[in-house]
Amino acid sequence: MLNCSINHVVCHGVPDADTIIRDGDIINLDITLEKNGFIADSSKTYLVGDVAPAARRLVRVTQEALWHGIAQVRPGAHLGDIGFAIERHAKRNGYSVVRDYCGHGIGREMHEDPQVLHFGRPGTGLPLREGMVFTIEPMLNQGSRKVSTQDDGWTVVTNDGKLSAQFEHTVAVTRTGVEVLTLRPDETPLSARRA
Repeated sequence: MLNCSINHVVCHGVPDADTIIRDGDIINLDITLEKNGFIADSSKTYLVGDVAPAARRLVRVTQEALWHGIAQVRPGAHLGDIGFAIERHAKRNGYSVVRDYCGHGIGREMHEDPQVLHFGRPGTGLPLREGMVFTIEPMLNQGSRKVSTQDDGWTVVTNDGKLSAQFEHTVAVTRTGVEVLTLRPDETPLSARRA
């Protein structure tokens, strides 16, 4: 399954032959894979050609926000710790966090419990324990966090027409912290990052 979300499309963009990707666009590709009965979910926002500095900054900060959330994952932490770290980083950089969509447990089904919000308060929400697997997938907007669904019943866009970016990883809570199950070859592992 593939979703393709361009510029002001927040998530669930549907690829079609009529859409032309242009120089300066940002595009999120959200891919779901299955192997041996288990599902993984990952997305990345790409820069197309000569992208304006404001759009580049949004994409960079969104990726950083994801890593700030991942850095909170360890046994004994809480889901609220993840959301708080993401929203704090977004707000410090002048962006809003979409609240209508969230990360989720994942395994043999695409969407399982728990819901992983990208906003929250430290020390609140479900405690994390070894063996839990879920996605963290913040969507940050340049303007308002308000979104709406288009007439196709699937594609979600920003209400104000401003840009939105998203990054996503599937993570597992380990005995000592976190393993990023969908880490890409072009990324620095969490242990080497300063999130």
